[in-house]
Amino acid sequence: MSEETLEASAQFIRRSGGSPDRTSLEGEVCAAVAGFLTALEALVSQSGVNWRGNRPPHSPRKAHMPRIPRDRSLDSTLAVLLDPYGFISNRCRKYRTDLFETRLMLRRTICMTGPSASEVFYDQRNFVRRGAMPERIRRTLIGRGGVQGLDDAEHQHRKQMFMSLMTPERIGELAETVLHWMRAYSRNWAAMDRVKLGDELPEILTRAACAWSGIALEEREVETRTRQLTAMFSYAGSVGPKHWWSRLARKRTERWIGDLVVRVRAGELTAPESSAMHVISFHNDLQGRHLSPTVAAVEILNILRPIVAVSVYLQFLAHALHMHPPGIPSDTSAGARHREAFVQEVRRYYPFFPAVAAVVRESFEWKGYRFAKGRRVMLDLYGTNRDRRTWDAPGEFRPERFDGIQPRPFAFVPQGGGDHDLGHRCAGEWICIELMKAAMGFLTEEIAYDVPEQDLRIEMRRLPAVPRSGFVIQNVSRA
Repeated sequence: MSEETLEASAQFIRRSGGSPDRTSLEGEVCAAVAGFLTALEALVSQSGVNWRGNRPPHSPRKAHMPRIPRDRSLDSTLAVLLDPYGFISNRCRKYRTDLFETRLMLRRTICMTGPSASEVFYDQRNFVRRGAMPERIRRTLIGRGGVQGLDDAEHQHRKQMFMSLMTPERIGELAETVLHWMRAYSRNWAAMDRVKLGDELPEILTRAACAWSGIALEEREVETRTRQLTAMFSYAGSVGPKHWWSRLARKRTERWIGDLVVRVRAGELTAPESSAMHVISFHNDLQGRHLSPTVAAVEILNILRPIVAVSVYLQFLAHALHMHPPGIPSDTSAGARHREAFVQEVRRYYPFFPAVAAVVRESFEWKGYRFAKGRRVMLDLYGTNRDRRTWDAPGEFRPERFDGIQPRPFAFVPQGGGDHDLGHRCAGEWICIELMKAAMGFLTEEIAYDVPEQDLRIEMRRLPAVPRSGFVIQNVSRA
């Protein structure tokens, strides 16, 4: 897809009202169906297609081995688009199982849910990430050549680059930078009739993320860079014009960051040695070579984009503070423990990313079921965080479930499961937690505000889900 075509999609969005959110759900569904029918036509034109997913003659199934339950629909792509967070868990309940097989974009895919499924999914002896992510997600959300698509020694080496940035001191510096900009913006909020946090928070986090990463962001760039970084995660799962705008945003930000990498390496720009810009620009791969400017840009965006995406969690935090107001203990240590528990329950209770994908490395058996080499597998993150076998009353908001309790690494997976250093659990999870705790202190102790009547329902068809109103506050003042 050429940049001219992407730009035409962006212009269509602007004509639709200036925001991709103004385009209709009906249009998205039509575009999804059209894309599906195109792929279906291509598949029909091929010979030897096994529509029912029966095992081919050259790969016999053991007589005693149970068959993985199969969804009856020909393809479930549209069903996923219409119910991204409930698709896997709802069907697992229907079939009374932890897994089932379906087709997504006509590709056979095993869907799994629950802590036991999470544990086997994050066992790197069983799965690889290369080739698992749908192309439309890779072209928007994560880019080409990033750590999410690497495996084995290459993945561990690149992951350690990210983990070197996640020291408590550096994360604390980021939290202070975010608080600085929150305080600055709140002075303007006091003069505004209505403040939509869904609009304000991404800009605050864009400023903080760039400063913390060693990127000097000029004032005239702030709005543009905020829109581009936000588009990469807000519209990654969309179809139609919003998807093309997300692709265009990624192309332009990769070009912007790639140019900065070249200039830093040439000594034309300087960045602090502890910053993401410096660390990633001068990182050597296993062959002792610098990453290409494009791949370096992808990895720097793997710092910037997730920090800005924390704005989604901060909207959920504000929503939870309003719907489930906490009683903050006056004792400092008890207050800090309560704040941690409240933040963790927000991460468990609210929807963020619905599922993750991998590919079977070598054929293996689990609970008597056969996983064939090369089969794509998707793990249900949202459903695992609400699994009744792990969580008491999972549909209720109960921060006390985390009070002094360390969550299990495969049962609590809002940002992936397993080990941070060696596995595919998100390296930025600690950043998310600390920024949420800092924001909670700001919202409960530093400012006062009213929450006017608005639509506070969570839009579960959207990826990522957010409050429909964007969470509006008014009458903001210093506490």
